[in-house]
Amino acid sequence: MTEPLVDIVNLHLSLVGGAGPVNILRGLNLSISKGETISIVGPSGAGKTTLLMALSGLEKASSGQIKVAGIDLTNSNEDELARFRRELVGIVFQSFHLVPTMTALENVALPLEFAGAEDPASQAKAALEKTGLGDRIDHFPGELSGGEQQRVALARAFVVKPALLLADEPTGNLDRETGQMVMNLLFDLQKEHGTTLVLVTHDEALASRCQRSIQMLDGQLKIAEGEAV
Repeated sequence: MTEPLVDIVNLHLSLVGGAGPVNILRGLNLSISKGETISIVGPSGAGKTTLLMALSGLEKASSGQIKVAGIDLTNSNEDELARFRRELVGIVFQSFHLVPTMTALENVALPLEFAGAEDPASQAKAALEKTGLGDRIDHFPGELSGGEQQRVALARAFVVKPALLLADEPTGNLDRETGQMVMNLLFDLQKEHGTTLVLVTHDEALASRCQRSIQMLDGQLKIAEGEAV
C-alpha cells in the first residue's frame, strides 16, 4: 500500500490567549493520498486555518504527529521546517500576500531564489504566462486587479512544483465570476503538476469540486458516513 503524502495522527494544538490556553485542534486523524484534492469546510473558528498552519509547519502541534512526504513536522527544528516549506509546500491565501514593492515577476521569482534555482526570472515568467499574465509581469500588485493578484499568487505557489498546496479561502476577496476563473486555473494547475491540494472554503459548490470534502467543527473532523478518513 502506498504511503500517504499527508498523515495526521491524534493531532492536538493549543494556543495561549489572554485567558490562558485555547484548544484549537482536538485529536485530528487524517490521511491524504498523493495527488488527492480535499476540501475542509466548516464555520469560522472551527480550526480550519490552524490546521493549514500546522500542515505548513508554521504552527507546532501540542501533541500527536503530522507527517508530510515522510517528514515528521512535529519533530523538526525551525531550519528543517523552513526547508520543508521552501521545497515541498505552496500556500495561497485569501489576501494574496504579495510583496507590494516587487513586480509580479519578482514576487513569483522569490521562492525560486530562496531555493537557489537556476534562472528564476525565466521560470517565473513562464509561470505567469500560464496564468495569462505574460503581459503584466512588470506591474506591481497595486497596479493589478484582485483577480490578477490572486493569479500571481497561484503562479508563485506552483512555480516550485510543490508536493502539497494549501489554499485558504482563495476566492474570499473576489467576486463570483473572478473567483470561478481563479479556481478553474487552480484546479488546472493542480492537475498538471499532480499536486496534493488541501482547500479551506465556505463555498460548498467549490468544496464539491474536490475528490473529498470534510467538515470541521470545534477543532475536530466530521467524516461523512461510509467515507474513509
